[in-house]
Amino acid sequence: MKSEIVKKGPDRCPHRSLFFATGLTRESLDRPLIGIASSFSDLVPGHIHMRELERFIERGIEAGGGTPFVFGLPAICDGIAMGHEGMRFSLPSRDVIADGVEAVAQGHALDGLVLLTNCDKITPGMLLAAARLNLPTIVVTGGPMLSGVYRGRRLSFVRDTFEAAGRYHKGEISLEELEALEMEACPGAGSCQGLYTANTMACLTETMGLSLPGCATALAMSAQKRRIAYESGKRIVELVKENTVAREILNEKSLRNAIKMDLSLGGSTNTVLHILALAQELGVFAISLAAFDELSRKIPHLVMLRPGGELFLEDLHFAGGIPAVEKTLGELLEDNLTVSGKTVREIQKAVEEADVDREIIRTLDNPHSPEGGIAVLYGSLAPDGAVVKQSAVEPEMMVFRGKAICFDSEEEAMEAITHQKVSPGSVIVIRFEGPKGGPGMREMLAPTSAVVGMGLSKEVALITDGRFSGGTRGPCIGHIAPEAFEGGPIALIHEGDEILIDIPHRQIELLVNKEELERRKKDFTPPPPKYKTGLLGRYIKLARPTSQGASME
Repeated sequence: MKSEIVKKGPDRCPHRSLFFATGLTRESLDRPLIGIASSFSDLVPGHIHMRELERFIERGIEAGGGTPFVFGLPAICDGIAMGHEGMRFSLPSRDVIADGVEAVAQGHALDGLVLLTNCDKITPGMLLAAARLNLPTIVVTGGPMLSGVYRGRRLSFVRDTFEAAGRYHKGEISLEELEALEMEACPGAGSCQGLYTANTMACLTETMGLSLPGCATALAMSAQKRRIAYESGKRIVELVKENTVAREILNEKSLRNAIKMDLSLGGSTNTVLHILALAQELGVFAISLAAFDELSRKIPHLVMLRPGGELFLEDLHFAGGIPAVEKTLGELLEDNLTVSGKTVREIQKAVEEADVDREIIRTLDNPHSPEGGIAVLYGSLAPDGAVVKQSAVEPEMMVFRGKAICFDSEEEAMEAITHQKVSPGSVIVIRFEGPKGGPGMREMLAPTSAVVGMGLSKEVALITDGRFSGGTRGPCIGHIAPEAFEGGPIALIHEGDEILIDIPHRQIELLVNKEELERRKKDFTPPPPKYKTGLLGRYIKLARPTSQGASME
């Protein structure tokens, strides 16, 4: 065992003494040392229940013959960080989390890891650590929140808070109703109820094989989630004894399977960044931005959850969960090992057709769309690509031509939208919000939700070198690259320029002649970096482009 380097032989007397100071017995020190990397936080609804899950994981590790050690990691709630300076820290925190897991696991020579996680950047950070450390590893995601209820109507966080704020500004709902929605939309612990980034990443983690079957969709406060935590604790000890390490599961096949699952579910565009960053960490360079679009043309969209539809994660869970979607995809998925000890094919075969709700999980010959949920656009406005969640775009907005109205920050755009200064036929341009320019590539959920809430989602489009929440819907194009800070074409747009968005043909064009664009480029001077020190100063210097996942080098 790896931990023998800190617990065997006379020269490790000081090390053993410090372990004994924690209350260990000699017998417990002889067992595999298993770290439980927990992102418990009183600040994040998706994590407030993790103290209890830690206990069940500990019980499982002890039952399996291991010795558990809980250690903590930071967690940022993107919903609370949204729309202000705090969102700049969300994406960089992914690297901080990966570094934190690596430092603790290596510093204490742990034999294996259980990664207890849930929300938007925490799960990807944990996955980066798993790939980097290549220890026996299993992931327990904390599970989705139950839907809220108001006057007999089911509620979800994004639609019934962010979009409701836009409806309030338009005068459609009263302040009394807005306050009722904010009280009822999030009834307790768990990740936000739709197919937003947290839940999408949980589904992809299970698909990649790093979580036990059923983990992704099992509800946060359910007994099933506790049982999965317990079984994960037992199983990690077996993985250590078998010496089954993370990279036997995380590989090119599992990453392709994750992309296919994302496309079939219509998941968050943030997963593009996270899968690309994970591919960089693994050195699997065949997984590129182009691969998402190539697969999107082959993988049908089978499940319509919020924000694109009206269903919730709890509906997917009771319809059969990720194993049922895997069964439906059949041979489209590649066979690979999972932490359960079963292969993808064995998990598929174990699902009974009678247990799959075909009203929620459609068959391959009856999809919502023959193409997957995400499309990658290229053109004169995005030579290195841009990303859209096409499953959440209305059919009549799949092709849109409009005149640019330009903002150099999210705050400027939000001010204009909420004060009804955006006209139908406009393309809202929000720039200098990319990885380096933002910095931190903030999510534009507040302006996109305001657009929907104010009834403009079928009359305007929005483009940005920033990114979007998984809760975004409508013709919203993100990840435009190169970013404005580095002189990308988005920086050269002038007020009133015409922009063409053609999702079916994967095009995004700035309809300005080349000579004029060259003149503008010569006149362009990049702004000074907004931060020179601290985490954000470091991120500006080290962030990779979005086509490589925007992680730090």
